[in-house]
Amino acid sequence: MKFVREQLLIKGHKWAIRSQDASNAMTKVLIVDDEPGVRDLLRDALEVAGYETESASNGAEALDLLRRHDCDLCIVDINMPTMDGFEFLAKLREHDTKTPVLMLSARDSPVDVAKGLRYGADDYVRKPFSLEEILLRITAILRRSHAESTDDLILTSGPIEMNVDTHEITVDANPITLSATEFRLLEVLLERKDRLVTRELLLREVWNIDFDSETSVLDTYISYLRRKIHHDDFAPITTVRGVGFKLVTWTAGM
Repeated sequence: MKFVREQLLIKGHKWAIRSQDASNAMTKVLIVDDEPGVRDLLRDALEVAGYETESASNGAEALDLLRRHDCDLCIVDINMPTMDGFEFLAKLREHDTKTPVLMLSARDSPVDVAKGLRYGADDYVRKPFSLEEILLRITAILRRSHAESTDDLILTSGPIEMNVDTHEITVDANPITLSATEFRLLEVLLERKDRLVTRELLLREVWNIDFDSETSVLDTYISYLRRKIHHDDFAPITTVRGVGFKLVTWTAGM
């Protein structure tokens, strides 16, 4: 593991240096994985990129650490003893819906990935991973979570109203709870309401993926948005098969 870690760090070192930002020093990432080698690898890469880090070997230890320290993002493995990633995420979301979570999974099953997203994960990366991909995903998640503006930006479409700056959304005046990634996805659709939004644009704007990808994460998040936003005859998020999605202005009787 030590040799593999050294080789990965050599390959990822230049990218980590390019990822350095003055604001990273104020950003703390919690790494939760039962494999010491993985924790060390991620810690080294993140600290080279300028982040502060904390680490835990299982979900229970991570929850205890979060009671004592604030963290800006959690990287969480699914398969862990004592308390696995799913249980950790479920317990975290009972009292904290804001802290972003990036899941790590050695499993290829879309059921496991969907389960993590359903529990409130913001994104996932499959093991084995590249350090470049991890750093890209972290940058994208933090950008979605920490977007700031001097004035409140309000986006609307029919009964949907989104306050981008306070991270609040209502449908028919009823508050809806969305994860940071769900919120960003809906924001992009609202910004382009009544227009076709391609899959490529959504993957780039929400997940920072700038290359052809067969990932199902977009379809999974669209289904979760529909589950939370759609009701009765109100179904504004439509699919343009093979191309992308459109959020249409919905009026009574449609």
